[in-house]
Amino acid sequence: MPLDLTADTVTLTEQLVNISSVSLDEREIADQVEQALTGVDHLVVTRRGNTVVARTDLGREERVVIAGHLDTVPLNDNLPARRDEKLLHGLGSCDMKGGVAVALKLAVELAEPNRDVTYIFYEAEEIEAEHNGLSKLSASDPHLMTGDFAILMEPSNAVVEAGCQGTLRVDVRLIGERAHSARGWMGDNAIHKAGAVLRLLEDYQPRKPVIDGLEYHEGLNAVFIKGGVAGNVLPDECVIEVNHRFAPDRDEAAAEKFLREFFDGYDVTVTDSAPGALPGLGVPAAAAFLAAVGGEANPKFGWTDVARFSGLGVPAVNFGPGDPLLAHKQEEHVPFAHIERCEQQLRTWLGESK
Repeated sequence: MPLDLTADTVTLTEQLVNISSVSLDEREIADQVEQALTGVDHLVVTRRGNTVVARTDLGREERVVIAGHLDTVPLNDNLPARRDEKLLHGLGSCDMKGGVAVALKLAVELAEPNRDVTYIFYEAEEIEAEHNGLSKLSASDPHLMTGDFAILMEPSNAVVEAGCQGTLRVDVRLIGERAHSARGWMGDNAIHKAGAVLRLLEDYQPRKPVIDGLEYHEGLNAVFIKGGVAGNVLPDECVIEVNHRFAPDRDEAAAEKFLREFFDGYDVTVTDSAPGALPGLGVPAAAAFLAAVGGEANPKFGWTDVARFSGLGVPAVNFGPGDPLLAHKQEEHVPFAHIERCEQQLRTWLGESK
């Protein structure tokens, strides 16, 4: 059945949840979204792969971007959707088909918003960056992502979470010498050397910079440890994988410099890196949006696609229905009240121009 855009937004969320769209299998939901938006007089619709972009072109002084991903993590016995008195349950209900439903509803019904709006419904957010619809769009059609301000409708308990942290992963490699465990003094146990690195991490004191009035909390944690040859062999190598979440006032180079100084004397190899995003709450569109949704914002602890907008010079925030702690869980659900609140607050902010 095609999407019914005349339904209330909670019902529209339920319709979207019941369209299976595990990453790399988003064609059906993208087809439905494209069909729902094509032919709407005030929208120009563009499709790239399974990413659908719909834009107003009304000559407003500001352009804002509202984006949400269409894909979900794999099914975990949590379809079809079901309701109770206050909650909609089901795969993707929180992450993030409630937000997609809000954006779809606004795209169709707001013919005369007070700002031009670009709505982006994109594929493959939940998997490797090479597949990410926003990443592909920024390479093929960056003009479709540009604006004065962007809202990523990631679940945020229906409050603003500004910017995001950067993330950096490194391998700390410890080298020893193999020997038979019966004659351990003839070798050098690489795993034993891990203790000193782990004590460094235990003693780490996180930096807590304040940016645009928001306090970010950095993190530095061992997330994997690998080593060992056999039950009777001293290992000659041990690798500790460390994840650093850094505040957006540092770029990737500064974060790497900090880690190399922190692990001075050790063999450190960067294995993964992504920049953070500054809150950008000072731009007029962001300030007006913040006022429309209650005047308060929290820092985003974690990395989201707002960083992709920030990389294009577009300030961005996270704002969407649902508790992010429920994302990817079997019991994933979203409160009706979150969906309704996000829709109403965005309507107020984008209110029909007179």
